[in-house]
Amino acid sequence: MSEPVPALHPLAPYGWDAAWERAFAPHAAAGLEPARVVVELRRHYYAVVTGAGELLAECIGKFHHDAKRDAEAYPAVGDWVAVSPSPGAEGRAQLHALLPRRSRFSRQSAGGEQSQQIIAANIDVVFLVSGLDRNYNPKRIQRFLVAARDSGAQPVIVLNKADLHPDPEAVRAEIDRLVPGVPIVVTSSHTRRGLKLLGGHATPGRTLAFVGSSGVGKSSLINRLARDAELPIGEVRDKDAKGRHTTTRRELVLAPSGALIIDTPGMRELQLWDADEALEEAYADIVGVATGCRFTNCRHEDEPGCAVRLALAAGTLPPERLVSYRKLKAEQAAKAPSLRKPGAVASKPGWKKKEAERAAKPFRHGQHREE
Repeated sequence: MSEPVPALHPLAPYGWDAAWERAFAPHAAAGLEPARVVVELRRHYYAVVTGAGELLAECIGKFHHDAKRDAEAYPAVGDWVAVSPSPGAEGRAQLHALLPRRSRFSRQSAGGEQSQQIIAANIDVVFLVSGLDRNYNPKRIQRFLVAARDSGAQPVIVLNKADLHPDPEAVRAEIDRLVPGVPIVVTSSHTRRGLKLLGGHATPGRTLAFVGSSGVGKSSLINRLARDAELPIGEVRDKDAKGRHTTTRRELVLAPSGALIIDTPGMRELQLWDADEALEEAYADIVGVATGCRFTNCRHEDEPGCAVRLALAAGTLPPERLVSYRKLKAEQAAKAPSLRKPGAVASKPGWKKKEAERAAKPFRHGQHREE
C-alpha cells in the first residue's frame, strides 16, 4: 500500500507518495526533480511526466556509465526517475538517476540473448489477459502467472472475448482448477461483461499493467477503462486467431478513475527470467505434496513412496498442472548455468561499431510517436 503524501503533490495523481518522497530526498538535495516514465521510446529516450508537465528525457553520460550496459539498470515504463531541465532545450530533460523499484514484470529477452527485459515497473496489479477464441492456451496462462508471481504485483487472470465462447464459465472452472487461489475475471469488451470487476481494481494512484499475447484484446479493455486513451486496436486473423501488434510500445495512461494503466505490446513468447522462487510459489501445492515423498530427490515418476503420484491417483492434483510444473522447472534448470548480465553484450565483437551507427542516426520525435 502506498503512503499518502502529507501535502498535495502535483505528481500524486501518478502515484507519488511519502515513501517515494523519502527515497527521492538525496536527489532533491542535488537540485533534481522527480518524474515518472510514461512512454519508453528508442535508444534510451523517454517521455516522462513531471510536476510541470510532460518532457522528453535522455539519459546523461554518467547514467550510461553507471548502468554498464545492463538493461535492468535503465528505466522502463512506470519507473520513477530524477531529472533536470535540459539547458536551452524547451520540453527536454536530462535523466540522472533511477529510483529503486517496488515491483517489476520482466522476461528473458526475446531470441537467444540471455538477458532480462523489464516490461513494466512499480505496478500494483498485473492483468494476465487471454482470449477465449483460438488464442486460448492454459499452459501459456500458467507461464504468465509464474512471471507475475515473480514481479511482486498482484496477479489477476482475465479471460477476454467471452462473447466468442459457448461456455466461458467452463473455462473459468478449468483455469481455477489449474491455478487455484488466483482471481479470475471473465470479460468482453463488446458486451461489457466483467468490466465492473476490472474497474474495481482501478482506484486512484494504483498502477495496473495489462500483459498477454497479440490479439487478446488488451487495448480494447484499456480503452473501456480509460475512454480517453484511444489506444490503437486491430483485428485478428480468422484462420489462427493471431493478432497484429497494434500496441507497438509500452505506455502509461491516467484513467478517469485516477488509476494508472500500462498497455504493453503482445508477446509472441514469454521466457521466464531467473524465476525459481516464483515457480515454487505458483506451484506451492505440488511443492507441499512433494514434502511427503519418501526421497528428497524424488522425480515423481516411478520412485516408491511418491506422495505426488498418490495425489495424482487420488484426483487431488490435476495431471496437467504437474506437466506444466515439470516443464517450467526443466527450463529454469537448463538456463541456470548460462544466465548472465546484459552487460556481457558489450564484450561481443563489433558492438562499438553498431553503437556508433545507431548514434549517428537522428532521433525523430513528434508527439512521442515513433516512425
